[in-house]
Amino acid sequence: MARTRAPFAEKSAVEDLNRVAREIRYKVLSLSHHAQTAHLGGALSSVDLLVALYWNCLRIDPKNPADPNRDRLIFSKGHCVSALYAALAWRGFFPVEELLHFNEEGSHLPEQPSPGCVPGIEWATGSLGHGLGVGLGMALAARIQQRTYKVCVLLGDGECQEGSIWEAAMLAPRLSLGNLTAIVDFNKLQATGRSDEIMAMSPFKAKWQSFGWTTREVDGHDIAAITEALQKTRPADTPLAIIANTVKGKGVSFIEDDNNWHYRSPTADELEKARKELGL
Repeated sequence: MARTRAPFAEKSAVEDLNRVAREIRYKVLSLSHHAQTAHLGGALSSVDLLVALYWNCLRIDPKNPADPNRDRLIFSKGHCVSALYAALAWRGFFPVEELLHFNEEGSHLPEQPSPGCVPGIEWATGSLGHGLGVGLGMALAARIQQRTYKVCVLLGDGECQEGSIWEAAMLAPRLSLGNLTAIVDFNKLQATGRSDEIMAMSPFKAKWQSFGWTTREVDGHDIAAITEALQKTRPADTPLAIIANTVKGKGVSFIEDDNNWHYRSPTADELEKARKELGL
């Protein structure tokens, strides 16, 4: 089974993965254009987090995706699954060409993911607020079964307004689940406005700390910094929460931090303009 890779040591490695992230961003844009699907901004904001996880941190083997000892990623913000599909394809879980069937009728790449639709998808997500509880259950199962795998849950910041998130957040430290990590894609926007204006998010990091989590804040578009935050030593019996400060629509200037793109898809001209901005 593939082991966790070491943190970046050479500039070229960072540059290589930054290019992977740009390629994935362009594929996400292409999928949105061809399938006329929404939630583009939140997909783009999560790309660097996914690259850090799948290339640097998760113990996975794309040739053996059902390995019982694999690390698990629960992509709780399932409406942004185009980014996850693209990352899985680039990582070798299934052929990149299959992405052409995203959101087609009868396709195994639905707009909201379900377990087994493609290798690497661990859970049905899209109904927000359930991912952390599911991840907690998987982390507890690892302890009961005496397995060493870790569970990571990628959350949206708007999703963290769901009460079920905080029920799980209270329980994880009580159960001493040091094999559980929550990463919040904190792009500060949701469907109808700024997250802080809709609900009292601040002080966000302090909320997680007060529940008993080891909590770290990081630039969610710095792959090396994300990797370091995930791999840095922490108490073995304490869950980890990473507040990843991101920009909705990251990578494309005319989409970044513009919530009009929550339900928009790019035109052919906009797709070409984005391609040039991404340097591809």
